Formats: sequence, structure tokens, C-alpha cells
Amino acid sequence: MDALGYLTERAALLEPCLDAALPPAGEQPASLHAAMRHLLFPGGKRLRPGLCFAACEAVGGAPSLALPAAAAVELVHTYSLVHDDLPCMDDDDTRRGRPTVHVAFGEATAVLAGDALLALAFEVLARAGDAAAVAELAAAAGSRELVGGQALDLALSAADEPVVDAAAIEDVHRKKSAALIAAAVGLGARLGGADAALHAGLRAFGLDVGLAFQITDDLLDADDDGACSLARLGAPAARARAEALLAGALARIAALGVRAEPLRELARYAVRRDR
Repeated sequence: MDALGYLTERAALLEPCLDAALPPAGEQPASLHAAMRHLLFPGGKRLRPGLCFAACEAVGGAPSLALPAAAAVELVHTYSLVHDDLPCMDDDDTRRGRPTVHVAFGEATAVLAGDALLALAFEVLARAGDAAAVAELAAAAGSRELVGGQALDLALSAADEPVVDAAAIEDVHRKKSAALIAAAVGLGARLGGADAALHAGLRAFGLDVGLAFQITDDLLDADDDGACSLARLGAPAARARAEALLAGALARIAALGVRAEPLRELARYAVRRDR
């Protein structure tokens, strides 16, 4: 099982769904709708939706069952990137080789585009008719998780001295990055028919993978000046931590057998990728 090949296959399901969910770029207000599409198309590797599909398949569900959740997770992820790039946050000018949304459309429109993508995520997921799924994604996107992680990240970045406390840095990563990955896995499992115990185990898997994924991101970005980086604690220790998290995650799903192989391969790819 090739992780990138799997992501490409599942993207064939996802892309038409995302395109249909968004208003056309020319629909009024045209600048807002164009801005909503700017970062979403073309997107990245669609790893979070891929994990959602793979978790659904791991519990015996057809990938189509996870489509509303996969789309909603990607919309939340994209909204978070639009807002992260803003001058008041990380102040980035480019993403994926293109101007960021606030550079291309202006800061106010970028804020509104992020707001609209977030609202659309819950519209898409709510249409699937599973209130528990909506609540699960809302919790991952809220002040105790994703948004709270961004607030903690800003506080650490504003500190007078670089933060080298591993626990504080992991807390940011667990909230800002890992929580949404855990939600992607959990939602796929939920919509695939997992019982409560299996759902909880897969969420724990997703949290471990999400934290290891962010550590890998830090290592890949080690030349940047970001204060919140486990790579500052030493690359060998950070790599060892990521591998330990991956091993623990894979152990959690060992009993799922061959149908969970795409999920395992995506986890390995997330942690061991070189870009």
C-alpha cells in the first residue's frame, strides 16, 4: 500500500464534493467566494481527509460513508491555515508556492473567507445527519483544542526567551495540530460504524499520529525561526519521540488486521515524510 497513491485515489472522491460545496468563484460576493477557493484548490496532499477515509475503511465501512466528514475536516483545516497566515498571527506571505489569501485578496476578505470556510464545514457535516459527529468536529476546532492551541502558540512566540520546555511545546502541538487529526480519524471511524470502544481507540491513535506529524513538521522546518519547535530541543531526541509515538499508535490498531493497512501506511508517511 502506497500512502501517496491512496491519497490520490481518495482525492478523486473528495475534490468533486469540495467543489460542489463551495459557491462558484464568480457568485456574489465574488471576491469572498474566490478567496474561499484560493487555498482550497489546488490543495495540499489532503492527508487529514485521507486519514478520515482510511479510518472508515479500517472499521469496515465504505469510503463513501466518510465523505462528509472528510470534506468538513479539510474545510476546517483550510480555514485554520487562512487565519494562521494573517499578519496578526504568523504573518506569512506564501503558502504552497502561492500568495497567501490575505496577500491576494486583502486582510479583511481573508478573515471573512476563513469564517465562511469554517461555517461551511459544519453545514457539510450536518447534512450527514449525525449530531455526534458535528459535536466531535466542533470540539476539535474550539477553544480547548485548535483555536486554543493557536492562542498558546502566540503566547509562546511572544515570550522574551525561546521556549524549550518540551511539555509546553507538546501541549501546543497536541491542541493546534493533533486534535484535528484525531478528529479526522475519529469521524471516519464513527461514520464507518465503529462502536464506542473502537472509536475511542482510533481517536487515541489519531492523537499520537498527529503529535508525531507536528514534530516531523518542526524537524523539516528546523531552519525557520519559529519559537515553538521541538527541533530546538535537539533533532535526535525529537525524531526518537516521533518514532515512539508512531509505534504506540500502530500498536493501538494492530488488531484491526489488513483492512487497516491504509491507515497504518498513512501514519508512517505522516511521521517519516521528507517534505
